[in-house]
Amino acid sequence: MKNKSIGSIFFLLFFLFSIGSNAQSTGGEKYRPAFHFSPKAHWMNDPNGMVYYNGVYHLFFQYHPGGTTWGPMHWGHATTQDFFNWEEKPIALYPDSLGTIFSGSIVIDKDNTAGFGKNAMVAIFTHHNQKIEEAKTGLHQYQSIAYSNDEGETWTKYKGNPVLPNPGISDFRDPKVMWYEQGKKWVMTLATKDRITFYSSPDLKAWKRESEFGVNLGAHGGVWECPDLFPLKSNGKTVWVLLVSINPGGPNGGSATQYFTGNFDGNKFVPNSTKEKWVDYGTDNYAGVTWSNTGDRKIFLGWMNNWQYANQVPTKAWRGAMTIPRELSLASVNGDCHLRSLPVKEISPSLKPVYKKGTVTNYKEIDLSAYAKPLDGKFKLDLSLENTSDFNIILSNVNGQKLIIGYDKKNNSYFIDRTLSGETSFEKGFAKKHSAPRLLASKEIHISLILDVASIELFADNGLTVMTDIFFPDSSIETIKIQSSAVNKLSSLSLSKIDQKQLK
Repeated sequence: MKNKSIGSIFFLLFFLFSIGSNAQSTGGEKYRPAFHFSPKAHWMNDPNGMVYYNGVYHLFFQYHPGGTTWGPMHWGHATTQDFFNWEEKPIALYPDSLGTIFSGSIVIDKDNTAGFGKNAMVAIFTHHNQKIEEAKTGLHQYQSIAYSNDEGETWTKYKGNPVLPNPGISDFRDPKVMWYEQGKKWVMTLATKDRITFYSSPDLKAWKRESEFGVNLGAHGGVWECPDLFPLKSNGKTVWVLLVSINPGGPNGGSATQYFTGNFDGNKFVPNSTKEKWVDYGTDNYAGVTWSNTGDRKIFLGWMNNWQYANQVPTKAWRGAMTIPRELSLASVNGDCHLRSLPVKEISPSLKPVYKKGTVTNYKEIDLSAYAKPLDGKFKLDLSLENTSDFNIILSNVNGQKLIIGYDKKNNSYFIDRTLSGETSFEKGFAKKHSAPRLLASKEIHISLILDVASIELFADNGLTVMTDIFFPDSSIETIKIQSSAVNKLSSLSLSKIDQKQLK
């Protein structure tokens, strides 16, 4: 596809016309989320090029402006200052003679190492060449760069592209680049078929291969994709975290993101554990990475979908949404290092409690439906209770459709059951119950649920176990019941609406 095709020009005009409008201004569409980012129209998948600069969080994303199924990839663009009010921008990167624009990342080149200007935004992305792929040489993916000197409004592709040619690896993509201060160099974490390969560069143009990781470690049910490498502090020490998305091969089928913790010295990543660990045990959090240029704060965002059915989900004008942005930290459990993720603190101003209760003893059912009905399927539910028996949180609507979230005492696991949740006929494997292990052995369980029309996000034990599932009810959830298999004790309960006044 040529860079300035008629179709591309049409869609550029469409987005220029819509500048200043909010991605959620198309409210009223069936299944459209209110406070998760979704494009106004057409297809979206992986988050790309996430970068923070001058008070603005930039989100670029895999985008097909020609339809609502996967197609020739562009980079869409949206911005926010608070993660919940989004402004969708014109398309940032178009396909060209080198190929379509696959996933990648953006850095702020503070010291002008690439020569594009001080504080230039530099995008590092994968070119995917369909013609070369059809020739079956295996050389159809390679890494290129582009730069912006106006904070992402316009982009210029580097004339020397590609900066990292394909060495003969069919899946050679999704560069995530960071500045490695100790070595005064850029480090690229690249997905290379069934492993990760690290490269380094002084200027973002000339790249040297450093090492590879993962040949015999981690889950290998499918191809490795969309990696991310970053440091976090744990008990005063620096621990490196490596995210790797995999499709298929997730813990509940299809797409998912695993992670490793360990040490990185600028050359090699050495894990400190070989246990299988997942960022999210639900089926709908894929290709997630973190924003760059945020200092010690690491903020994660994933594509809220699964390649098992992404092209078939029953939305009309658009397909694809992003998860709630999540802040990442580390926690030690039984001497092992685990990733913890929780909704970003920026959600707090929009939360308005509609029901709060302290200790509740001797209950088998608590019905919050009277408080839930006015919330129109958009709320946050928080509860703490003793780990003494099974319990279910049943969310349902007037159509009798229900989503069940709960805890299985015997298996010490959490679950989301969307078997009877609404429209499921579009894919035979969609209507299932998904489970996730509980990592803690403490007596009290803490759960937070975030519901946004057609998605549920579960954060258990302060983010140690996380699950994200989408579902498609015929009408809004308006019934909430908490049920226990035995007399149980609940120590706190809070139901909050997401204040629409805070969501422009």
